[in-house]
Amino acid sequence: PEAVATVEALAEACGAVVVHMQTDEHDLAVARISHLPHLVAALTAGQLAHAPAEHLALSGQGVRDVTRIAAGDPELWRQIVTANAAALTQLLSQVRDSVDEMVASLVAGDGERVGEMLAAGVAGTSAIPGKHGGPQLVLESVTVAIPDQPGALARLFSDAGDAGVNIEDLRIDHDPARRYGLVEIDVAAASAGALIDVLHARGWSAHR
Repeated sequence: PEAVATVEALAEACGAVVVHMQTDEHDLAVARISHLPHLVAALTAGQLAHAPAEHLALSGQGVRDVTRIAAGDPELWRQIVTANAAALTQLLSQVRDSVDEMVASLVAGDGERVGEMLAAGVAGTSAIPGKHGGPQLVLESVTVAIPDQPGALARLFSDAGDAGVNIEDLRIDHDPARRYGLVEIDVAAASAGALIDVLHARGWSAHR
């Protein structure tokens, strides 16, 4: 149809890749890879709203990673999730069943089943395509101590570039008790050693 061709032309002019899906398939796909993760993050973050301050003081990068997307505009996300309620409730019900099973396994002391469910999570992360739609690259994290001052991160990036290493991903964790942070740099596993050597030579404290 002409309308579809017009939309395709617009998307391609913007550099996007056009994917054809039936309506129901699209709704389930975006619920699975976008809307469900946001709601799970929001529900997890909601548990922190009235948590004791001494608990929150122990927060590290893990809880920040899990809850980061929960900071999205609530009104915008209300519109998004209610518009896709049918697909989303189907997936939420599956998550609820998994949570119930995890609770039951913990109560019963069934460590084997808990381990199986955790392993299923690892398998799920491995199923996510790598960049450009290809297979996931085997990555290794290099942790670098970085001072909390202007220009420090730019200098770290420059030194990594001088090492000829491409940074695939990174995470920054601030130490609340000290004036420095820890930067976890994800690079191709084969490049981790070379990166550490260059960073040490440039005066950085870095380790795998």
